[in-house]
Amino acid sequence: MENGSRNNALKPMDSEQLREYGHQMVDFIADYYKTIETFPVLSQVQPGYLHNLLPDSPPDQPETLEQVLDDVKEKILPGVTHWQSPSFFAYYPANSSVAGFLGEMLSAGLNIIGFSWVSSPAATELEMIVLDWFAKLLNLPEQFLSKGNGGGVIQGTASEAILVVLIAARDKVLRRVGKKALEKLVVYSSDQTHSSLLKACQIAGIHLENCRMLKTDSSTNYALRPESLQEAVSGDLEAGLIPFFLCGTVGTTSSTAVDPLAALGEIAKRNEMWFHVDAAYAGSACICPEYRQHIDGVETADSFNMNAHKWLLTNFDCSLLWVKDQYALTEALSTNPEFLKNKASQANLVVDYKDWQIPLGRRFRSLKLWMVLRLYGAEILKNYIRNHIKLAKDFEQLVSQDPNFEVVTPRIFSLVCFRIAPVDNDEKTCNNLNRNLLEALNSSGKLFISHTILSGKFVLRVAIGAPLTEEKHVMEAWKVIQEEASNILASQVN
Repeated sequence: MENGSRNNALKPMDSEQLREYGHQMVDFIADYYKTIETFPVLSQVQPGYLHNLLPDSPPDQPETLEQVLDDVKEKILPGVTHWQSPSFFAYYPANSSVAGFLGEMLSAGLNIIGFSWVSSPAATELEMIVLDWFAKLLNLPEQFLSKGNGGGVIQGTASEAILVVLIAARDKVLRRVGKKALEKLVVYSSDQTHSSLLKACQIAGIHLENCRMLKTDSSTNYALRPESLQEAVSGDLEAGLIPFFLCGTVGTTSSTAVDPLAALGEIAKRNEMWFHVDAAYAGSACICPEYRQHIDGVETADSFNMNAHKWLLTNFDCSLLWVKDQYALTEALSTNPEFLKNKASQANLVVDYKDWQIPLGRRFRSLKLWMVLRLYGAEILKNYIRNHIKLAKDFEQLVSQDPNFEVVTPRIFSLVCFRIAPVDNDEKTCNNLNRNLLEALNSSGKLFISHTILSGKFVLRVAIGAPLTEEKHVMEAWKVIQEEASNILASQVN
């Protein structure tokens, strides 16, 4: 019996076994999507729940795929927050799609490690091509295309993208002013910039006291004021410091604020600073001509980043980074050990993407982006974005019409920032009411939203962008929000 179970065990790679098990797995995932609306959107389990359900050690003998999938259904899925649910409105979306999934499956099946051109030529060349395709969809300046000194690369996340360009900028300025000047280097951004910038500074050895997170407010809808930047730069120059890196954001995490790129870029250029544009969320919308204006001024930038895995139907992870000067990256990040040397690389005939990123190894991520672009096409993708923005407009209007609520900052893309309105300017009570509302909504399991703080106000965020979200889901979410708010306000009166 024991020998029989071993003979039926899953082999490391067997094409017929893969065919059989692959069908079962695809059916399981397809059934998951078919029933995704039956799950609580936000997992309701308690910390440590899984330790009580799974054994302390792995099995000695093989188990069947059926047994494993049964455990996924009974033990894993209750602890999953369902990011692809049509009622997921938290953070920003993380899009999945049939095309993205198929590309991910193909990448996993081929399982190549494309660190250099010679390690898999198609992986490198397809990445160059699809990044050029996408740059053209965004109408990026020609300097970002691969035919010159620039080009694009797929990073895992926007956090990795900002780290590699910060390191490139750091080394570029230190080559000019000397390595001992590291402690004088200063970084600038608004106080709405993603926390990944500060993390990148920590990793890159930039003193945190030299990171200028410049204050924003509602007068600019939380965008960075060029005057604030100029004042900070001038003060640092007078103090003998070296301004070297500026991060502008198109679509901040809290409220989708859009920094004025052209004006910021001029200041960066005058002071020989590297200008990076983080459009991780909102960059997807800029493939639509009517939203392209939000990255006007990108021609002044040294690097530009957006996440196709957020709002463009490409499964995580797929963060697109373009630079005007690829040599700034390779100067800072390249290694050339003997075991990686080859004729094509030595002759500078090819791109080796290992020198554009932190790790050596890299997945064949361009396959899924290529499949998304081909199986959907640009017009379908544009209309997909437009539909979510329309739903957000509708939601914003519903909030505006209810006297119990207020829109906190104008909607730009498909994020709506709102709250229960304060009574008699009592901000403390108002903040507590909105905290209670957030807790009530998310513990209901009917939807999942997140929050932020803007000018001391506790603000609720509804980010519309899940692939399955339709008008009915937005209307149902609003109904639940109104009901829970009414309960909380009624208890306040009592």
